[in-house]
Amino acid sequence: MTPSAHTTTNGAQPRPAPVGFWQAFRFWLKLGFISFGGPAGQIAIMHQELVERRRWLSEQRFLHALNYCMVLPGPEAQQLAAYIGWLMHRNLGGIVAGGLFVLPSLLILIGLSWLYLAYGHVAAVAGVLYGIKPAVTAIVLFAAYRIGSRALKNSVLWTMAALAFSAIFLLHAPFPLIVLLAGILGGLGGKWLPDKFALGGGHGASERSYGPALMDDDTPTPSHALFSWSGLIKVIVVGLALWAAVIGWLCAEYGWNGALTQMGWFFTKAALLTFGGAYAVLPYVYQGAVEHFHWLTPQQMIDGLALGETTPGPLIMVVTFVGFVAGWSQQLFGSEQLLLAGAVAATLVTYFTFLPSFLFILAGGPIVESTHGNLKFTAPLTGITAAVVGVILNLAVFFAWHVFWPQGFEGRFDGVSALISLCAFWALFRYKVNVIPVILACGGAGLVWHFGKIWLALNGVMF
Repeated sequence: MTPSAHTTTNGAQPRPAPVGFWQAFRFWLKLGFISFGGPAGQIAIMHQELVERRRWLSEQRFLHALNYCMVLPGPEAQQLAAYIGWLMHRNLGGIVAGGLFVLPSLLILIGLSWLYLAYGHVAAVAGVLYGIKPAVTAIVLFAAYRIGSRALKNSVLWTMAALAFSAIFLLHAPFPLIVLLAGILGGLGGKWLPDKFALGGGHGASERSYGPALMDDDTPTPSHALFSWSGLIKVIVVGLALWAAVIGWLCAEYGWNGALTQMGWFFTKAALLTFGGAYAVLPYVYQGAVEHFHWLTPQQMIDGLALGETTPGPLIMVVTFVGFVAGWSQQLFGSEQLLLAGAVAATLVTYFTFLPSFLFILAGGPIVESTHGNLKFTAPLTGITAAVVGVILNLAVFFAWHVFWPQGFEGRFDGVSALISLCAFWALFRYKVNVIPVILACGGAGLVWHFGKIWLALNGVMF
């Protein structure tokens, strides 16, 4: 290859050519359709594609962006995509990258939610859901184990996780209060017990080089990524205007207590509480959507998480299902427009859930990036993450209760569901099987069991 402006000085390997906006657009669109596997899988896909294969940015640049996104509330994989898009192609690049990460999942979940509500009573669908529900229980329990094994490095953090579990399980404390207290305790712990709250570089920075990158370790920070007060104020004003315009219109059209207005306000708050990933905020969504507003039932919440696990995009997209069911059940536009009501509500809650993520990336990037490694800022996050483990464990207990005892503790224990859940957990824990194959296998097992019961009943076998 003839040396060019993009060739390294020693000629060993050429530096990639500049990436155009539309070339990046095509990649982000593709990523939106293949981003299965939860945040770990999605981050791995981006690392493989952007660092190893395409070499758009170096390993250290990638890890620096990832650590930044881990500090923020919100889905870290989606924010990582938005951050890299912003770094490469300014604000428009960040909006496109983050938006396309979510858009395919939004459309798929609207379709699946409609099928679920319109045809969920069909025997085949019911059988698949019967198998998926215990799989979801195992997945949430495994998430508690996985996050706990990484986050709970000492007895102080274990104690905080236990206290958080007790607070939400026994005292029914609201999730925002738990997050607030955990952050305060983390801040105090960082001051008085700094060795207990220091982050340990949890993402395993690698010294491996994949060759010169377009944005390498020594590449100057682009001018648009440098901090400026004018840029910060502009992005904040635009972001708040986008939020206020929609919530204001909803309030004027439907009133503050209208269902759509309340959805916008509730999911704005939920978006600001997603420290530790989607599993951490699900108890808050459950408390609000199921117990307070009664937009959906506990069983529907479990089914929604199951559907969210089977689609690309961040797991927090389960809010799309919650919004669809809420719009459908509330018959927002009358009994003849259920699909429209569900689709509008699903789109609305997705908008309010992800708008803060874009604001954090576009406005706070230079600020938060400069605080990485400063214990004063990271210790509260460490405390929150420890509390999140206890909250997720409570969520697993909640799911197990509703799946294994579908009629309550006074009813019959569902041994088949328990067996499916145990097998799913063992596959995840022992054999490191990915989530999608586990869900598919459990759904197939549920389908076989469901039709097996029908066949036995038709032949006079009762159980």
